[in-house]
Amino acid sequence: MAWVAAGEGYEISLVEGRVAARSATGRSAGRQLKTLPKALKDHPEVDRLRRLAEWLDRHAAACVAQVDTWMVSSLPVPTALLARVWPDEAWQSALRDLAVVGDDPDEVGFLRDATASGELKVVNLDGETVRLSPRTVTLPHPVLLPDLDDVRDFAAELGIVQQVEQIHRATWQKPEGLAATATEVKDYAGGVFPTRFSLAARATGLGYRVSGGYATCRVRDTGRAAEAAVWIGEPYYDAETTTGALTWHDGEGRAVRPAEVGPVAWSEGMRMAAALYAGRKIEEGGGA
Repeated sequence: MAWVAAGEGYEISLVEGRVAARSATGRSAGRQLKTLPKALKDHPEVDRLRRLAEWLDRHAAACVAQVDTWMVSSLPVPTALLARVWPDEAWQSALRDLAVVGDDPDEVGFLRDATASGELKVVNLDGETVRLSPRTVTLPHPVLLPDLDDVRDFAAELGIVQQVEQIHRATWQKPEGLAATATEVKDYAGGVFPTRFSLAARATGLGYRVSGGYATCRVRDTGRAAEAAVWIGEPYYDAETTTGALTWHDGEGRAVRPAEVGPVAWSEGMRMAAALYAGRKIEEGGGA
């Protein structure tokens, strides 16, 4: 970002998301200062840049959240849309190096560029840079990727770092032989927390929604809405509480038996339940 005049003898700019100042006169002209001079702390231009920095932080977080939603739900994303937002650094950071799938569901590549003409440049699993121009692409949830371990190994060779957790996201495969009559999963039930508030705070801190007595996460699986829910205790109940069972519901709020839950909804539900349980109170000398 360009440097702008602020006060007598100083210029300011945003450097790595923070307001920085440099001298504009004298022998030290052009040299960035380690701290913001007191004379500038209440300057209108400094305040404007601070507000801009806050907006940029919110924008970057919103881009990551939107891309995460596309990935978790494996939603088709118009290629033209990716090309439109790619010049924005926040969007580009959120999208770069994500695994994408075009017209061929077996052809996975890591996104490296999106041109103004709507063409995507990806590195495929053979290490070749190829150009794709499908009408839409998906950013598949990792549980849907074939040979996920091989994809992870190849990503490590390329030094890929993703802003949106995708290929290294923790996944759970639905076990075979689930009882058709089962209505809930209790693998992560019974985690003790000092108060219901502390458990709810953990849920919201992890990005999950708290509604009534449940922590929830919503995805789209096999084209249908699904919501996983873990019981965390009655609202306003301020005594010790424990994590409850994991259940699923469809888009209309009807209960879905675990045996009927799709692979993404299963994995994301178990991921939420495990993350909540991991924050439980462990007695001294007790097991992990």
